[in-house]
Amino acid sequence: MKRALKILLPILILGGAVGVFAALKATKPHQPKAKAQERVWRVEVETVSTASLSPTLVLYGQVESPELFRAAAPSPAQVAEVAVREGDRVKAGQLLVALDPRDFDPRLQQARAEVTELEARIRSEELRHESDKASLIQERKLLKLAEQNVQRQRRLMKQQLGSESALDDAEQTVARQQLTLASRRLAIADHPARLGALEARLQRAQAGLAQIELDAERSRVQAPFDGIVARVPVAVGDQVKDNEELAAMYDPEALEVRARVPAPYQAELQQALADGESLSAATADGDGVALHLVRLAGEADTNGVDALFRIDSGRQWLRMGQVLNFRLQRPAREGALAVPYPAVYGNNRIYTLEDGRMRTVSVRILGNTLNEQGQERALVQAEGLKSGAQLVVTHLPNAIDGLRAEAVGRE
Repeated sequence: MKRALKILLPILILGGAVGVFAALKATKPHQPKAKAQERVWRVEVETVSTASLSPTLVLYGQVESPELFRAAAPSPAQVAEVAVREGDRVKAGQLLVALDPRDFDPRLQQARAEVTELEARIRSEELRHESDKASLIQERKLLKLAEQNVQRQRRLMKQQLGSESALDDAEQTVARQQLTLASRRLAIADHPARLGALEARLQRAQAGLAQIELDAERSRVQAPFDGIVARVPVAVGDQVKDNEELAAMYDPEALEVRARVPAPYQAELQQALADGESLSAATADGDGVALHLVRLAGEADTNGVDALFRIDSGRQWLRMGQVLNFRLQRPAREGALAVPYPAVYGNNRIYTLEDGRMRTVSVRILGNTLNEQGQERALVQAEGLKSGAQLVVTHLPNAIDGLRAEAVGRE
C-alpha cells in the first residue's frame, strides 16, 4: 500500500500543476495587437521669398599702384645723403636721396674739355679752308708765270740764246707748281668731309656731356609727385652700382587691388564690364574698405585672369603690398533664393513642406551671398518655386520625397 502511494503521489502533484497552469493560461487577459504608425519628423522651416539677388565671390587680392616711382643710380657713386625713411609722406620736389657730386665732377670736366677742343678744331678747319681758297688764287698765278717762263726759255733756245738747263729748271718749276695746285684743290675739295667728321665728333662729345650732366642731375633724387616712400634700400656711405635702386615711392591716390578671378567667372565679369554694370566689393573683416571692378588684365592662364579694382573708400588704411580678403558682388540674378547651407542636399535639391510631407525641388547653385544679418547663405535658383512656400531648413540624413514631417518654430 505504501509502495503504491509513493508512486501515485508524484503523479497527482504533476497533474495538479498542469491543471493549475492550464487554468491560469485560460484566464489571462488578452492584449490588443500593436498597429504600425508612420513616424513624423520634426523640422524647422522658413518661408521662401525669391528676389533679384547678387551672388558673391570671395577673392584674395594684393594692393599695388601703377604710379610706382623707382629711382636708380645713374652711375657708380657713393651715397652722400638720405633725406627720407620708409613710410614717410613726401611732397613733389622733395629730396629723397643724393649721391656724392665728386663722383660726377671729373667726368663733367673731361666731357666739357672734349667739346671745347672739338669746337676749336672746327674753327681751325674753317680758317684753313679760307686760307686754301686764297692760296689757290695765288698758286694759279704762279703756275701761269711758270708756264710763261717755259715758253720764254723755249724761244731763247730756238734763237740759241738760252741753255737747256734753264729750260729744264723752268719745266721743273711748272711741274712742282702743278702738284702744289692739285694738292690745294684736293684740300679744298676735302674740306666738307673733314668738317663733317669734326662736327660728328663734336655732336658725339656734346651728347656725352649731356648724358653726364643728366646723370649729375639725377644723382639728386627728388619726388616727382606727392606720395608715400615705399622703401629706401641704401644708407649714407654706401657705394652703389649702375642702375642700383636708391628709393621707391608711390601715389596713394592711385592704389588699386589685383586679385585672381577663377576661370569659370571670367566670361561673366567681362560681359558685365562690357554692359557698363558696376560690380562693387568690400573687405570681409568690415574695416570700411570698399572697391569696384574697373578692368580685367590683358593676359590670362588656365587658372583664371587678374582683375583690377579701384579703391572707393578706406584707402588711408592701405599700404602697397598688403593682402586683402574681400567679397565681389557678381551680376544680380532674377528669382534667386538665399537658403541656409543645411537646406541644400547634394548641391542640386531642396525640400519644401506641403500638407505634412516633404517635397523635392531641383535647384541650381548660383554661389554664396550674405543676408541682412551678415550670415553666409547659399544662393540657388529653382524653376517653379513660388514665394510663400515652406522651405525645410533642418538637414535630415534620410530625407526623401514624401517623408512625413511637422514644422516647429525657430529661435
